[in-house]
Amino acid sequence: MGNPILYRVANEVADPADPEIARLANDMKDTLLHVGGSGIAAPQVFESLRLVVYRISSRLISDTAEDANPWVVLVNPVLAPTGDTMASGWERCLSIPGLHGKVPRHQALRMSYQNLDGETVTLDAEGALATLLQHECDHLDGILYPMRMTDLAKLEFNAEPGHLAQDIVDGQKVWPVLQGLVDAWPGRGQYFDD
Repeated sequence: MGNPILYRVANEVADPADPEIARLANDMKDTLLHVGGSGIAAPQVFESLRLVVYRISSRLISDTAEDANPWVVLVNPVLAPTGDTMASGWERCLSIPGLHGKVPRHQALRMSYQNLDGETVTLDAEGALATLLQHECDHLDGILYPMRMTDLAKLEFNAEPGHLAQDIVDGQKVWPVLQGLVDAWPGRGQYFDD
């Protein structure tokens, strides 16, 4: 956070089938594997291009370590909400290490994008996938998740997840990776009896 490339609108990819785009997508996938992430946008690796690589990692959706979900490469993605339903959920970002925040997002969307062969694909998404896609595609428009937050009191250090812990105690479901922050929080017992 703070690097100027993260606040620019990224350039369209002229030729999705260009081997350099596939090379960049593979580098982005390697970066995600190295850091244990689920999604990344090209501006996060200092390339101002409309390119996203993601997968729904098992560490987001379950406590298993096995990942069977395929990697998806989005070239020039375009998102459109398919309803007015919004929900706020907790997010982290590779570009904002050490923090997490509660962000309102559309719960359903339709996305069109090109794959690495240049074919146009349309995808309907809801829930966790819709959130992930909005988060990553925001990077293509120079938006970081704190810029979407409506309550900056819900921007917390990973080491002090008080509001996140309260939401869990109140019954809000969160991704296991975020539950892990609360489980590892040394101060948890001072505030919660669960």
